[in-house]
Amino acid sequence: MKGPLVCMLSAAHPPADVRVVGKEGAALADAGWAVLHLCPRPAGQDASAPLREAAGAAPAAGVPASHAGVAIQTYARAPGWRGRLRNIPPLARRAAATGAGVLHASEPDAWLAALLAARRSGARVVLDVHEHYPSRLDSRLPPRLRPLGRAALRLVCRLAGRAADAVVVAKDGLDADFGVPARTVAVRNYAAAVPVAPRQHRPGPVTLLHLGALGRARGAGEMLDALSLCPAGTRLRLIGRFTDGSEPEFMARAAALRLAGAVEHHGWMPHAEALAAAAQADIGLVLFQPGVENHRLALPHKLFDCMLAGLPVIAPAFAEEVAAIIREAGCGLLVDSADAGAVAGAVARLADPALRAEMGARGRAAALGRFGWAGEAARLVALYRRLAPLPAPLIASE
Repeated sequence: MKGPLVCMLSAAHPPADVRVVGKEGAALADAGWAVLHLCPRPAGQDASAPLREAAGAAPAAGVPASHAGVAIQTYARAPGWRGRLRNIPPLARRAAATGAGVLHASEPDAWLAALLAARRSGARVVLDVHEHYPSRLDSRLPPRLRPLGRAALRLVCRLAGRAADAVVVAKDGLDADFGVPARTVAVRNYAAAVPVAPRQHRPGPVTLLHLGALGRARGAGEMLDALSLCPAGTRLRLIGRFTDGSEPEFMARAAALRLAGAVEHHGWMPHAEALAAAAQADIGLVLFQPGVENHRLALPHKLFDCMLAGLPVIAPAFAEEVAAIIREAGCGLLVDSADAGAVAGAVARLADPALRAEMGARGRAAALGRFGWAGEAARLVALYRRLAPLPAPLIASE
C-alpha cells in the first residue's frame, strides 16, 4: 500500500535528475508516498524506448521505467524556449490527468503548468526553486534594462508563490523573492550518501576533476589555462557535457596549448559511476565565473560529490554558499576563479598528498554529517505530511 500520488513535474529536468528524483522523489517514496516524475523525453528517444538514464537498464515490456523508487513518465517537447512556452498547456493537461494529490514543479514553466492543472484537479502545488530566477535575463538585456527585468521576474515569483501551497528552496538566498515565509521550506541541495570509497592520496602528478555541466561560464577556459601552468604530468578529467556549444573552442584551445593529451573527457555518466571515477582523481574544481548571480548563490552537486569522494576542492571565493561550506568544513581552497594563475597556485599548494588527504577526510565527514541530505529530506517529508497526509497504517509502519 502506498500513500497519495506525488507528481514531480519537470519542464526540463532529465528522467533521473539527481535532486528531483534521486533526492526529493526518493525521500518521499521511502516515506510512503507514490511518486511519479513527469518529464521531457530525452532527445532522440521515442515513447517506447527504454529510459536507460532513469532505470540503468531496459525495463520489462509494459512496466514503466523507474529510478530510486520513482516511476518515470516522459512526454515529447519541442526544443528551445518557444517549445517550452508551447508546452505549458499540454503539460498542465498531463499533470491533471495523473490524478496526483500534489504537483511538485521544478521550473517556472512547470510552476505555471502545475497551477493551471491544480485548477482542474484540486491538487496541492509545491514550487521547487533551484535558482535565482529574477537574474536569469541579465545576460540578454543591456545593463540599463536589467533592474526592470529583475523587477518583472520577481513579480512573477511573488505571484506564483502566493498561488502555491508551498515553496521549497534548494539554497539560502532564494526565499525572499517569493514573499511567503510561512509557506517556504529550505530543502538544501546537500550531499546524498551515495556509497563511494574515498580517494587514497599518494605522491606524484595530480589529476584535476570537473563534474557536471561544462562551458565558458563554468570556467572551462580557466581550467585549461591553469593546467598549462601546472607541472608536467598534471591531468584534467572532465565528467559531463558542454552545455553552451563551446566544446570545439575548448578542444582547439587545448590543442593550441599542447594539452590535448592531458585532458580526459568522459562525457555524461550515471551518478554512481561518476562518483567512482571522481574518487580516482586528486583535486575537485568548482570554477564558476564571476558576474552571474546564480554563481554567487550556487550550491552545486559537484561540490558535495567531490567531498564524498574525499577530494579537496578549489572553488571561487565570491560564491557565498560554496565558500561558507569550504571554510566551515576546512575541505579546500578559495581563489579568484577568473585568475588561472590563482587556480594553478592552489593546485601547487595541494601537491602535498598529506594535505589533500586531511582536507579530503574533513570534506567527506562534513558531506556525510553536517552537510548531508538526511536532515533536508526530513524537512521535505514533514512538509508533505502536512500537505498530503499518509494513511495511518503507513505512518505506523515507519
